[in-house]
Order: sequence, then C-alpha cells, then structure tokens
Amino acid sequence: MKIQRMLLSAAALFAAVAVSAQKPSDYQFTTVKENPITSIKNQYRSGTCWCFSALSFLESEAIRINNIKDSLAYPDFSEMFVVSHSYQDRADKFIRMDGHLNFASGSECEDVIHIMEDYGLVPQDVMPGMNYGTPLPVQGELDAVLKAYVDAVNKNPNKSLSTAWRRGLKGILDAYLGETPASFEYNGKQYTPASYRDSYQLKSEDYVTLTSFTHHPFYKPFAIEVCDNWRQDQAYNVPLDEFMDALYYALEHGFTTTWGGDVSELGFTRNGIGILVDTEAKVTTGSDQERWVGKAEAKPEEKKELPKEKTVTQEDRQLWFDNRQTTDDHGMHAFGIATDQNGTRYIMIKNSWGEAGAYKGIWYLSDAFTRGKAIDFMVHKDGLPKDLKKKLGIK
Repeated sequence: MKIQRMLLSAAALFAAVAVSAQKPSDYQFTTVKENPITSIKNQYRSGTCWCFSALSFLESEAIRINNIKDSLAYPDFSEMFVVSHSYQDRADKFIRMDGHLNFASGSECEDVIHIMEDYGLVPQDVMPGMNYGTPLPVQGELDAVLKAYVDAVNKNPNKSLSTAWRRGLKGILDAYLGETPASFEYNGKQYTPASYRDSYQLKSEDYVTLTSFTHHPFYKPFAIEVCDNWRQDQAYNVPLDEFMDALYYALEHGFTTTWGGDVSELGFTRNGIGILVDTEAKVTTGSDQERWVGKAEAKPEEKKELPKEKTVTQEDRQLWFDNRQTTDDHGMHAFGIATDQNGTRYIMIKNSWGEAGAYKGIWYLSDAFTRGKAIDFMVHKDGLPKDLKKKLGIK
C-alpha cells in the first residue's frame, strides 16, 4: 500500500477538508445498471483482496453464464483454496529466481485465473481456510512464517535443495488454511476441484485484462510493472477513452469486471465514496468556510455542493503512474453503474471489507476516479465492444 504523503499543499489541505466534510447523505445516487453479485465478504487482516475480488467476479460470471436466478443457488468459492495454491506456486518461482521475486500476500486478479485453470475451484464450505482460531482472516503470522521459510530454503545451506522443502511449505499452509482437497462431496454430488469448476462452465481462456498507459504501444499486451504481478501476466493496452468505454460497455451489457488500482487518495473515503478531488479548484461563491463546511444556517432541504473533480487526461494518468502517485493498492469487483444528482457517472463496486461504510460494503467510484486511479480491469472477452476486440485480435 502507498504511504500517505506527509506534507500537503494548502490547496490539497482544503481538498482534504472538503472530502472529510462530505457525507454520503450529500449524494443522491440513481442506479442505471446493476448486475448480480454474491454476498459481501471480509478479507479482514489479510492482503488477499486480489483473491476476494477475482473470486467475487467469477461468482458473478457463474451466475451470468448459467443464468442462475435463485440467489440461494449462487456459488461461494473458497478464497483460501486459491491462496494456498498461489503461495505454493510463488514459492517455487521464488526459489528458482534466487529470491529475486516479491514473496508476500499481495497478488493480481490474473493469479486466480491461473489457479482456476491449473487446480480448479472448491466451495467455501469445503475449505473455509481458517484453522488458526479466528472467525475472519488474520494472516500476519502466516505471512511471516512463510517468508522466513522460503528465505531459509533459498539460502541453500546444504548446497543442494532437498526433496522435502515443498512438502514442508505445504505442511505450513495446510496447518493454517487446511488441506486442499483432491475430491469432495457437495450437495449430494462428488466432485474434484476441476469438475466443480467445469460445472459452472468457467474457462480461463475467456478472460482478458485491459489497461491504459503510454509507455507501451496501444493495442498491444504488456506486463504491468507492479511488484504484485509476479507471474508477469499481460494486459491489453488501450487509450483511456476506449478503456472507459469498454468498462461501461461491459457493465451495461450484463457483465461485471474486476477493478484494480489506487485507493489511498484523499477522495477515496472509508464511507463508500471514491472521487478525484480537484485540489486546484477555485472558490467561486461564498466564504471559504461556506465553501468547505457549508453555510452555518443551511436549511435541511438545501443541497450541499459536491466537491469539484479533476478532468483526467491520458497524460495525467501516465504521470501519476510514473511518479508513483498511482499505486497498486487494492482489488475490488465492479458490478454496476449509477449517477449522482448532478448526472456524474459512478462505477458501483463490491469491496471485501465486510459490510463497511454507508452502503454496507458497496462503494461508488466516480468516472474521474476510475479514469485516473484504476490501473486495470479484467472482463470476459464477450463483454468487450466488437470493434475493440477486432483491434486487439481477440476472437
């Protein structure tokens, strides 16, 4: 996660005051399009947003592909089945690369697609994944133990790696998260993780990721340079307007997407709103106090002015990524579109922080916020506009 900058300009300080004074009740959202999602989950004290968001996305994919109407029949995929396999794959690569690889709890949504393809999926009830005495994920100890273990193996004290180190790593993961099952019974049927995945018609080759930066050619794929992209998965690079058009197109046509990017901005509140505040906005009416905290004797029916947002250009987006003002903080699940009372469009987001905030686990991210701060999103290839698919060579 990005460390919050310690020094603020006067303009930025005023922007911070504006955001802190803003309340969810100041916003009047109208839903334009809302696609089905499963229940809100809580990653709690674990760095596994990438897994929670991508599995939530795949759950919605399963609902869409199989036309599941009854919410009681919605799938609930095990996050820790994926996390366990991801750690094992990453440890193997960490050792092969002499320790020159980020080995931590963070990853990317594409990691989940790899795990689904290579190992399958299992229901949450089959592998709840918390064998360490807490009702919600608390993985600081596990992360520390795993890192110490792979560091010790990487030192190669025997001058040749033993045949036991992978079993040792799996033993740690099994102790904390439970054993990954080779087969299981669920709802009266016998499955393997692969056959359970296939029962929902989920295919890894159907999913693509889009991004938008100028340091690589447009309409070509590249591996986004963030440390959590340890598999070096590639995203298709498209101009910013097409990036946003593709996101809206998918949501409008019944698809959902992942959303990966920066949430350490002043405008990303912990109460369900994400806006990109224009710190250089000029005060046009009223006193400074009125501008930021409202009139002293404002009537209840009066609408409070919403903070002015920045108009984001492709150049802004690139600059913020290059100078690390946009960082790869968090993964979430985009499932709908809404507008506020001014007609501004917002992406409706399912977060993985439990039923937090004013909207019980749902966030509203403005168009400007996503333009500036979403690093990438993943979508089913059928959710892309046809002309963009043609440009990218996707069939």
